[in-house]
Amino acid sequence: MTCASCVRRVERALGKKEGVASASVNFAAEKATVEYDPKATNPEELVGAIEGAGYGTDVRETTFGVTGMTCASCVGRVERALKKKVPGVLDANVNLASERATVRYLAGEAEPRDLERAVEGAGYGVVREGEAEAEAEDAHEKEYRRLRTDFLVAAGLTFLILIGSLPHMLGVMLPVPMGWLNLGLLALATPVQFWAGWRFYRGAWGALRHGQANMNTLVVLGTTAAYAYSAVATLAPGLFAGGRADVYFDTSALIITLILLGRLLEMRAKGRTNEAIKKLAGLQARTARVVLDGEEVDVPVEDVATGDVVVVRPGEKVPVDGRVVSGSSSVDESMITGESIPVTKREGDEVIGATVNATGSFRFVATKVGRDTALSQIIRMVEEAQGSKAPIQRLADRISAWFVPAVIAVATLTFFVWLVFGPEPAFTFALLNLVAVLIIACPCAMGLATPTSIMVGTGKGAEAGILIKGGEALEGAHKLDTVVLDKTGTLTRGKPELTDVVATDGLPDGELLRLVASAERGSEHPLGEAIVRGAKERGVGLADAGEEFEAVAGGGVRATVDGRRVLVGNRRFLDEEGISEDGLVPMGEKLAASGKTPMLVAVDGRPVGLVAVADVVREESAEAVRRLHSLGLEVAMLTGDNRRTAEAVARELGIDRVLAEVRPGDKADEVRRLQAEGKRVAMVGDGINDAPALAQADVGVAIGTGADVAMEAADLTLVGGDVRGVARAVALSKATVRNIKQNLFWAFAYNVVLIPVAAGALYPFFAGQPGGVPEALRPLLGEYGFLNPILAAAAMALSSVTVLANALRLRWTEVS
Repeated sequence: MTCASCVRRVERALGKKEGVASASVNFAAEKATVEYDPKATNPEELVGAIEGAGYGTDVRETTFGVTGMTCASCVGRVERALKKKVPGVLDANVNLASERATVRYLAGEAEPRDLERAVEGAGYGVVREGEAEAEAEDAHEKEYRRLRTDFLVAAGLTFLILIGSLPHMLGVMLPVPMGWLNLGLLALATPVQFWAGWRFYRGAWGALRHGQANMNTLVVLGTTAAYAYSAVATLAPGLFAGGRADVYFDTSALIITLILLGRLLEMRAKGRTNEAIKKLAGLQARTARVVLDGEEVDVPVEDVATGDVVVVRPGEKVPVDGRVVSGSSSVDESMITGESIPVTKREGDEVIGATVNATGSFRFVATKVGRDTALSQIIRMVEEAQGSKAPIQRLADRISAWFVPAVIAVATLTFFVWLVFGPEPAFTFALLNLVAVLIIACPCAMGLATPTSIMVGTGKGAEAGILIKGGEALEGAHKLDTVVLDKTGTLTRGKPELTDVVATDGLPDGELLRLVASAERGSEHPLGEAIVRGAKERGVGLADAGEEFEAVAGGGVRATVDGRRVLVGNRRFLDEEGISEDGLVPMGEKLAASGKTPMLVAVDGRPVGLVAVADVVREESAEAVRRLHSLGLEVAMLTGDNRRTAEAVARELGIDRVLAEVRPGDKADEVRRLQAEGKRVAMVGDGINDAPALAQADVGVAIGTGADVAMEAADLTLVGGDVRGVARAVALSKATVRNIKQNLFWAFAYNVVLIPVAAGALYPFFAGQPGGVPEALRPLLGEYGFLNPILAAAAMALSSVTVLANALRLRWTEVS
């Protein structure tokens, strides 16, 4: 804001938003105070109104680790704490699989420490972004070791409890009084319940303090009920009919042990979902050979500064991004771009940090170092994508918000129903079913279903040279039905090349090319430069064009080469010079029909041939179109070229639809028109003028060798510039969404089927059968069709491990 009228403009923009009661802007403090109805609008929309009026807002984003989360309800609790407890928070995304929170907030209203306090207040731990990666890794390893210790202690004690319970299970009388045996079981079960299982109590208490419930609450209620009942039966048997009651220390101990095992396997699998980040980070060179005061000195890569001259020898890694200033070599860029063929690098070419120099030696000047290198940006983009949410995850988030309270209600109802109507001993059956319902209902699998697949999918994409901005882009790509490919720089190389030399009148092709290229040496036109470059590549020696060079705008060039008058240009140019070019026109039209630009040549007033230049189609473009067709997608080409040239390229590549003669500013309108036809459109481009169309498309795909602004506007970036990556990205999206749906199906189906079984839904069926439950099913369903709580715990642990294992399958999915 620069003046009072700016203040009024911002206030008016805010005042127009529905639900805003008042808006006051302080020019000196550069702050806006808004009173609004949260049901009608939100801070995100208010920020949008300010930016829509042409002003900026100081919106920042921070990412930090969150420890102690176990299920989807934990995710919801952390997000609610951030959004509701901290003024100025616009959005908060918490990822269970990566254990990270990404928060957008208004600077001045909220600070990172406020966010951390809110998370800690909700009962969870914080790993700050500033902490070293090694420290975070160490914290994860310590937690894994602690969990493993808890599990091993619990498993050892539970094994002894099962041995002590075995005689009772088999109906065998022991010489040891039952009371003493039960006291021994109580002594063994107590450390399992309150030492190995303490993490569950801590998590449940953290939730209870905020009036909420989570997975830990279910485990604590279920196991404590079984343990407490058994402890009372052991210490005060006189309270029960006959002076004794069965104990279920084996049930509570085994449930805790199995859940700890599930958590242990889950934590191990979570570490594997992040392997793509670790692999990328491991690519970075540790040292660089820098030229200082004329001498080559090895320094840590962190000490390389922009402008330093770096030496790379055969077999060494390129330490940072830069531009070659001397020497040449072949460089293996597969770890960044996914392309296995080494790329030749000469003076003036760009090199990427972490790529491997194959043969020669060269020097380059560092252009990007530290967090600005391509590798660092790729790692950052992958981390952001892995921390994001796909729209499909909202279903799991909504369900998890009421899932745990609903389970507690179902468990309570189950207890009282079987207490009144159950078989004798009614209290025991009611208690066992209460425990089974509480334990079987695990929201962990629902919370892990989407983020683990997204983490693995985005990581696999990064390894294949496909950078995905977030879960929304990854999910959106599978819905596409139309792909629009920008011609120049995407389907073609983006710069003209010499393609044809046709000599007539007895002049050799080489001599014709020498004359034309020598004449064009003084030209700055891209077509002239292409001819000169093509002649040099063919080994043709060039003469000096002399002082008589003249470029005619829209026509061609005149020049004297070795005393001969050379004209190169279009048909109208030669007509104006009074030269008959009739013999060359048919050949020129044939070349033009194939998408090339022909230029007629006359020497000393006589037509002698023509040369043709074209923006050559990339070798991989035809295959890219075929792959898109195989995925059921319509392929369109967008270009500013004339229709005849565009259709020639389209025919060559097998493209379905041509959008030709489109001005740069109208590309977004063309995408909009396709969307108006009901199509889900992906736009693929590389130039600055493609950015609006990339932003307009349902999914924008930027060619990574193009402009930074295009990559900023896009949802996906193909690092190596290979357009075949579009089909790979769509295939990866389809595979990831299919994987997410499989995970959600199993997570939901598991609960839908097994909660009723745990609640005793099968009892009426088996109660009416002679002999009750068949002998083969009794280990699973007992005598009356009730699910054994121990099996419920095993199934609960298995559900989370199954979801994680299914997500990890994506790592071996072929997307080429």
